[in-house]
Amino acid sequence: MSRANDEEHGAPKEEDRPAQEQAQFSALLEDSAEDLYEHAPCGYVSTLLDGRIAKINTTLLGWLGYQREDLVGRKRFSDLLSVGGRLYHETHFAPMLRMQGEISGVALELKAADGTRLPVLITSTVKTGSDGQPLLVRTTIFDARDRRAYETELLRARQEADRERDRLQTLATTLQKTLLPPALANVPGLDVSAHYHIASVDEVGGDFYDLFPLAAGTWGLFLGDVCGKGAAAAAVTSLARYTLRAAAVYNPDPAAVLGNLNTVLNHEYNGTDPRFCTVIFGLLTPDPDRGGFQITLASGGHPPALLMRADGTADFLHTPGGQLIGVLPDAHITTTTLRLDPGDTLLLHTDGLTEAHVNAITGGGDRYGDDAFLDFGRALAPTTATATVDAVRDLLDTFGTGVDDDTAVLAINVPRSPSEERQ
Repeated sequence: MSRANDEEHGAPKEEDRPAQEQAQFSALLEDSAEDLYEHAPCGYVSTLLDGRIAKINTTLLGWLGYQREDLVGRKRFSDLLSVGGRLYHETHFAPMLRMQGEISGVALELKAADGTRLPVLITSTVKTGSDGQPLLVRTTIFDARDRRAYETELLRARQEADRERDRLQTLATTLQKTLLPPALANVPGLDVSAHYHIASVDEVGGDFYDLFPLAAGTWGLFLGDVCGKGAAAAAVTSLARYTLRAAAVYNPDPAAVLGNLNTVLNHEYNGTDPRFCTVIFGLLTPDPDRGGFQITLASGGHPPALLMRADGTADFLHTPGGQLIGVLPDAHITTTTLRLDPGDTLLLHTDGLTEAHVNAITGGGDRYGDDAFLDFGRALAPTTATATVDAVRDLLDTFGTGVDDDTAVLAINVPRSPSEERQ
């Protein structure tokens, strides 16, 4: 068709096409902008300075279940808020908005027409005129229902995790108690005290101790430390504790008792997950003629006991060469014998005490160590079993979080007679 024919049938002239296309494009942009406002993925509301709603988009109307004529010019924005949200809006949100001109990301709840609550996040901006005076408030509203559901699920999961942790702590505490004697035996002529310091309530430790009667007026005592923590260590602790008591009844010789325990552990745990422990076992025999007790101690790789004498001296009872219990088929067991006279105190301990970090609060990494522990004993002597354990408890408290391993202590003391106390 010729250009003449185009003009004859009303077709646009070539020079008129750009202007018409621009007009069509502008109309399309205006239509798109209006559509974007009305059907945006978020809510829009404009309010006058007194809070009355001047304009609201279709998205927000759909969320709330209102008709436009129900709100525009009739309701204030605060009327759409829950009671708590309205109070927050009037006391905090609105005053801050007037001062700052904009507030972003505030969590509130809107009331729908049917009374349900809609959790939202809102951002408001004050629109000013050319003279800088405020004209209206424009608010963008984001649906926070998915976020609220996610937060609720996170809270539920956290609460369930806390409940599970409490159950595990209760289980660990209960299990720990079963591995320790409910009460130490009452030995005539002996003052006895013990303490178990738990480094973590989440795991069962491997420390254990006991004091129990044997035949012919003798008494057995032991204190030990199983490698590791948790259920596996608890199983070894239980086996060690009851094996020691049974072996002592069969043959109370301390070296024989630890030899029996070594055989049992080496037989039970010599596979891919070997288990072992350090133990010190003692046989106490009272001396009715001279008073006090004779003690024979056998050590299987355990830290030496601390002896604090009535004369104020203190030193370790070294048993060099004692090997870990359960590692080798035939462990070398060393023994030592001593007298515990009136006023003397013997303290057994596990290495959670000497391995504690003394500067944990300030970030230091120094271990307490054997030398400091010996100085501690020398400062205490002469002392009693109860006073010794109380002092150890106070010492452990000063370490705070520096005690990263369970600690068990067992102290025995031969009390002085009243006449000796007066001297």
